[in-house]
Amino acid sequence: MNFSELFKQSNQLCKVSPDGKYLATCVQYRLVIRDVSTLQILQLYTCLDQITHMEWASDSLFILCAMYKRGLVQVWSLEQPDWHCKIDEGSIGLVSSRWSPDGRHILNTTEFHLRITVWSLCTKAVSYIKYPKACQKGTDFSRDGCYMALAERRDCKDYVSVFVCDDWHLLRHFETETQDLAGLEWSPNGCVLAVWDSCLEYKVLLYSLDGRLLSTYSAYEWSLGVKSVTWSPSSQFLAIGSYDEKVRILNHITWKKIAQFDHPATINNAKAVVYKEVERRTAVGSDDLSLHNITIGTTLFNTQSKYEICPLPVQIPVVKPDPDRANPKIGVSTLAFSSDSRYLATKNDNMASVVWIWDMQKMNLEAVLEQTSAVRCFQWDPRRPRLALCTANTKLYLWSPAGCVSVQVPTEGGFQVQSLSWHGSGDSLILLGKEQLCLCFMDTDQEDKAHLQSQDGKQTESQEMDPVSTSEHHPPCTSKRP
Repeated sequence: MNFSELFKQSNQLCKVSPDGKYLATCVQYRLVIRDVSTLQILQLYTCLDQITHMEWASDSLFILCAMYKRGLVQVWSLEQPDWHCKIDEGSIGLVSSRWSPDGRHILNTTEFHLRITVWSLCTKAVSYIKYPKACQKGTDFSRDGCYMALAERRDCKDYVSVFVCDDWHLLRHFETETQDLAGLEWSPNGCVLAVWDSCLEYKVLLYSLDGRLLSTYSAYEWSLGVKSVTWSPSSQFLAIGSYDEKVRILNHITWKKIAQFDHPATINNAKAVVYKEVERRTAVGSDDLSLHNITIGTTLFNTQSKYEICPLPVQIPVVKPDPDRANPKIGVSTLAFSSDSRYLATKNDNMASVVWIWDMQKMNLEAVLEQTSAVRCFQWDPRRPRLALCTANTKLYLWSPAGCVSVQVPTEGGFQVQSLSWHGSGDSLILLGKEQLCLCFMDTDQEDKAHLQSQDGKQTESQEMDPVSTSEHHPPCTSKRP
């Protein structure tokens, strides 16, 4: 495992191109394009103001930079660096900008969600879509890029319009059985559209492409309902996270609940492995200095971290939410399936330092990761059943069926990992701090070997991994990929 040097970034705007060749980062009003393998700068673009949103086109040939305060969007070409496009929404304002799946149309949402403007880079034609609803997730494209579903609000009622992305003609328009539609999402196979109500009413509706209501699901009728929804990559499962701290799994045949995952304060499940992060600081001599050492006053310390497997029962730290404050920290807010749909990772907000991992074949709890700090972000490797997470400290954490590992990020200045994202190949990770970033290059051959061993039952505990956490097992200085 190798780490790059640190690079500047602003607002955590850093994305790998869809083809995996380029890394785009924003630094105030500048857009920097690097080669992913060498990290050398290939292009440098200057925008008219500070960039608030950045997004690659699907074919990696164009990239847009939006400046919402100015109502501006600038588009840059990688093939023709001298070519560029500017879209000015004027006084009507701009709150959202995104590419269509073909990478040749830009959808701009105006302030107050008055309309969506569709701009064509090829023909310079402009189209308008009225009545978009301001909600958690009001638009979604099917995985194949053929259709766009749009939530609308007309005459105090919720509607969904399905557009064909080739020419933006309306395919279907139907009213939904929701009180206050909060979001919608296509299944990965594009056959079913999931629509869910606001948190005040527990209701999830499943519609076919032609607008037929396939099924309605409601778990209970008290005040707070659905908090998060996600499909499995196989489209076989729909996971629903709720404010009652439970995850419910619907199957794709009957659309009935086939499993319910609880997040108990006391874990007694003998089939689950509970990993607890343990930190310790040890004083070191002046001749034992490295980038892992931090200075507190005049004393040098080396912070080390590792996972320990806890004997059952295990008490999980729970924070009671303040009922008088808005958006209470309670309920399952984050759901993520592994790329093979084998595992589901969840986070319950009143157990902020814990990540739960569920086996979708056995429909039971596989592992629990208890961190020393609140979990900020976690994401699955796009190629392997491997989960990366961060807690806004100087470490990177990884889980796989082989076990857990804690890795010290060997950078200067106490670089703290606020969020992370995988490269599409799964060979590297982008680690984002407040104003900097670095790349972590993985040794995928060793990881694949460990995974195969775990499948054979040869490794089941974190102590058997090599290395098992702690910074001393990793290079004491930054290095680029060989």
